[in-house]
Amino acid sequence: MALTWLAEPGNRAVWALVEQAGAPEALDRLLSGDAPEPRLRAAVAARTAAGDARRMAEIAMRRADRLGARLVVPSDREWPRRVADLATLELDSGGRINNDTRPPLCFWVRGAWPLGDTLERSVAIVGARAATNYGIHVTAGLAHSISESGWTVLSGGAFGIDAAAHRGSLAAGGPTVAVLACGIDRPYPAGHTALFNEIAESGLLISEWPPGAEPLRHRFLIRNRVIAAATAGTVVVEAAARSGAAQTMSRVLALNRPAMVVPGPVTSAMSVGCHEILRNNPYARVVTNASDVLEEVGRIGEYLADVPRGPERRHDHLDEEAALVLEAVPANGSSTPERLAAEARLSLRTVLRRLSLLEVAGLVVRNSDGVALGPASKRDQHDAD
Repeated sequence: MALTWLAEPGNRAVWALVEQAGAPEALDRLLSGDAPEPRLRAAVAARTAAGDARRMAEIAMRRADRLGARLVVPSDREWPRRVADLATLELDSGGRINNDTRPPLCFWVRGAWPLGDTLERSVAIVGARAATNYGIHVTAGLAHSISESGWTVLSGGAFGIDAAAHRGSLAAGGPTVAVLACGIDRPYPAGHTALFNEIAESGLLISEWPPGAEPLRHRFLIRNRVIAAATAGTVVVEAAARSGAAQTMSRVLALNRPAMVVPGPVTSAMSVGCHEILRNNPYARVVTNASDVLEEVGRIGEYLADVPRGPERRHDHLDEEAALVLEAVPANGSSTPERLAAEARLSLRTVLRRLSLLEVAGLVVRNSDGVALGPASKRDQHDAD
């Protein structure tokens, strides 16, 4: 708790120090000024000037107790195993946000579900805050179907796509997880206070920051690495050209997790980021429904999506010659076998043999004028129209 208060989550130097010496010794060394790098040493000095780290940790714990929340650390049984993959995450882009991407030291959790088990079969759905009606509709349907299939839906609790994902999951009666970029006692956005209370009742609210922490802008970008790492795969529904959702997907791809994108209208500014992800990343997959998503994140053979097909018609299974004969039969009126043979470029004997098969199938009928389309062919034509 004290280490997370001293330095922002994901700090590469702090995480390495904890791995090397353990959390208690790492805290002692940092507070004594023995930080492994000057930037961290300056940050710790600035924070300790504002308060005592151990005292702040005690205050945070009391706030959590009043809220009915708990602290989960890596040694706990409910620690989510996938976030350990952040230890090897390396990104080409510069900046502290892209450099300090190490695993969390702790999670503050509000809700009764065990954190690790809840995230074991989970899918993240992220996207634009300024979502369109199309995005909201698609997201709610995806989340509802994924939740009905026994998977947890995770998102960031924001307006737009995030909220639609949480609400779709709640409507299906499944657990949903909101990963916050502030304290779990600081609902942000404030307009989602009721939604967060519902999530805490039916799912989980989690955060790396202690209760009382403010939702600072850079914390959303830090938080996104957890969304990418904690789940079996991530779906982005709508994203502008530069967005947090696109940043999250860069981490998903770097972790070699299933990166799924719902395409949108090419005229929509809210789908520009989605299409850029698909254009620039050969490992990103197009998904259009929950079956596509589950096929990507499930075990091999667990979910096999059906190949999209149009309505099946009787003549779909005809051999090539029978199909040519059937095509030669006029839509209205009748024709003789001789004219059909000329039209189909087949021998009369072949046409007569195929007409017998077509008649048995109900695709043609014989009358006084020759051969006409049967009821089955007319139904097929009507369905195709």
